[in-house]
Amino acid sequence: MLINYKRFHFLYFLLNLVAMKQFFACVFCVGTVALYAQDYSVDSTKILQISGVVIGEDDLEPLPYSTVWNRTLRKGVISDYLGFFTLVSFPGDTLVFNFMGYKSSTYIIPDTLEENRYSMVHMLERDTLNMPEVVVYPWPSREEFARYFVNMKPYDDAMRRAQRELSNESLAFTAARLNNDASLAYGYAQNQRLTKLYTNGQLPANNLFNPYAWAKLVQDWKAGKLSRQ
Repeated sequence: MLINYKRFHFLYFLLNLVAMKQFFACVFCVGTVALYAQDYSVDSTKILQISGVVIGEDDLEPLPYSTVWNRTLRKGVISDYLGFFTLVSFPGDTLVFNFMGYKSSTYIIPDTLEENRYSMVHMLERDTLNMPEVVVYPWPSREEFARYFVNMKPYDDAMRRAQRELSNESLAFTAARLNNDASLAYGYAQNQRLTKLYTNGQLPANNLFNPYAWAKLVQDWKAGKLSRQ
């Protein structure tokens, strides 16, 4: 069996080149991770508890549920309904304050603080834009408005419709279609309960056997009260 030594040496060189390339790539990745971890390593002895209140500049009232974002640590909190917030930060961090209707504001935590607690009152500026007055007319021109004003019939449209809807026949028809309200239902239930208590232990009263009711019926009949109107 004959071996081509030139081809063998060439393949060996290519394998070594690929291995060296993978080695340098691994070294580069490890170095990048180490540098990243070194840049973002923090000193736990410099932790600060930042607390404060977010207020508006116009009336100095607290701004509830405003956003406080630590742009350095990429963490944030939301203030309560009194505008109070608290979060953990480090000296030199940048805080971004946001509230709807107000301009965003930033604050850099001083690096000369001696205590590990820091209180603040942050004021936001209202974000408003004054625009010129705009008057909207329902008609394209004054002439069309005058023509419509002369030809309109307000009594036919409004007054007569109100009189028709508030007539006795209309109100009676509407009342007949409505269910009993709470007061009527309660009165009916109370009457039923009192009637049951009145006839408790005996048969319910029947006006067919009530002589007073018969006498009242005969008296009304003689007086003509039962005639149809």
